[in-house]
Amino acid sequence: MNSGRNDVKAVLIAGPTASGKSALALDLAEAANGTVINTDSMQVYRDLRVITARPTVEEEARVPHRLYGHVDAAVNYSAGAWVSDATAVLAETQANGRLPIFIGGTGLYFKALTRGLSNVPPVPDAVREAVRRRLEQDGPEALHEELGRCDPEAAQRLKPRDRVRIARALEVVEATGRPLAEWHAHGLPPLLSPEGVVALFLAPDRKVVYERIDRRFESMMDRGALEEAGALGRRGLDPLLPAMKAHGVPALIRHLASELSREEAIATGQIDTRHYAKRQFTWFRHQLPEFEWVAPDATRAWLAARLGVALPEA
Repeated sequence: MNSGRNDVKAVLIAGPTASGKSALALDLAEAANGTVINTDSMQVYRDLRVITARPTVEEEARVPHRLYGHVDAAVNYSAGAWVSDATAVLAETQANGRLPIFIGGTGLYFKALTRGLSNVPPVPDAVREAVRRRLEQDGPEALHEELGRCDPEAAQRLKPRDRVRIARALEVVEATGRPLAEWHAHGLPPLLSPEGVVALFLAPDRKVVYERIDRRFESMMDRGALEEAGALGRRGLDPLLPAMKAHGVPALIRHLASELSREEAIATGQIDTRHYAKRQFTWFRHQLPEFEWVAPDATRAWLAARLGVALPEA
């Protein structure tokens, strides 16, 4: 274990998509005997290496990487499932004397690390499928009205056309007999104590991020994103599954079905990803203010000063 780390128990690297987090985490892991632990809800899916910008096979071979591509796209993987997996990986990493480096852009996962998570039990497949069938048959407004009768607090909070969240709220009530708010009030403890945690938010200029997103999507198309989306589409999975809603996937599947031109599909994927990046900036600023916002050109010096390790220039 690197003696320069002092009392640092874990490093958390968050930031918007396409901000350079993966390269930073990889260099830090090499310098500080670390293990890179995925904290991104889409990079867990093995079906989606290219379109989710997962590290390459060569990058994963340089240092240990965990929780990347370990979930099938047919699985409705939840934050609770990630917490369970991350708990085991954290214990393994610590037992091996390595520095845990959590890196990604999913705010709820980082919130689970530092503040805990509501302990909602798994929803049985039969309940989920029944709700999804009603959603397809009756539409979100009808289910929103139904939700108003069994969980009025959730119904008041959600818009009548918010298909995913309405379905989720109904699933929980029907499976457990308790509304989501009650489960949120009795949550799981955080995985990490505040002491010894170094947490940064990689904060590039938004215009630069948006330009990188556009260029990266074009590059993904050259590296197999369309073929990846096509293989996923041919599986005939529920379109409401998380993997089926990964940025770019719906538009590329529509292109393969001749509903969109290639240019329209690319533009749609780029727009969706830019909107997501904008939401990431907003979410972290309001939900996790304890993260230090650091400009990309200052991150390596910032980390080096706190961990006592030398990092290569980007």
